[in-house]
Amino acid sequence: MQKSHTPLAKVIHWLFVILYVYGIVKQVNELEDLEDSGLLIFEVIFASFFLLIVLIRYFYMRRFETFLGASEPVHIVHYYFARTVHKAMYACFILLPLTGLMIAGLYNQGYTVNATPDEEQTVMDLVLDLHGAVADLSYMLIFLHIGAAIYSRIKGEGVWSSMVPILNKEKPTTNKMVTKISSFETKIYDKVQGYFTSNKK
Repeated sequence: MQKSHTPLAKVIHWLFVILYVYGIVKQVNELEDLEDSGLLIFEVIFASFFLLIVLIRYFYMRRFETFLGASEPVHIVHYYFARTVHKAMYACFILLPLTGLMIAGLYNQGYTVNATPDEEQTVMDLVLDLHGAVADLSYMLIFLHIGAAIYSRIKGEGVWSSMVPILNKEKPTTNKMVTKISSFETKIYDKVQGYFTSNKK
């Protein structure tokens, strides 16, 4: 049974991480900055490349299990929760460059934000608001994803080692505190599963 992602999967994953961080650091803060045609062209190319990598990552990674490398069976509730988070992240990562390209296109056509709060919203306002909301949601989902990965590493489940090149000699934990937390986590999953199971009857 495969216990680790392929080298290509790891390259795509970490290349995407680099692109995402770069995009956040180098993001356009003021719409007027797009008056620079060179910057506008660069942003369009970057957003297009970012979108391409996201789509490649999505279709390639679909072949792998969500908890590839896990040393123990994954609770069904945990599995579906993780899948939901992953799909939400992909939705954000697709919408970010799409809305960015829409902003660039609208600006190039002469659309700007409204001058005063009293004026009705324009299509540019709506796209800017959507872009900002998606960015904020992506931050929260990424922090959740990183937190879950670190927690999995602490428990020594093996999932961390399937993708991360450092600290990957993990073994199931024997720490009593972590074991208690993990046991409590499983009880919550059992209750959630029981709730949905009883509602289906």
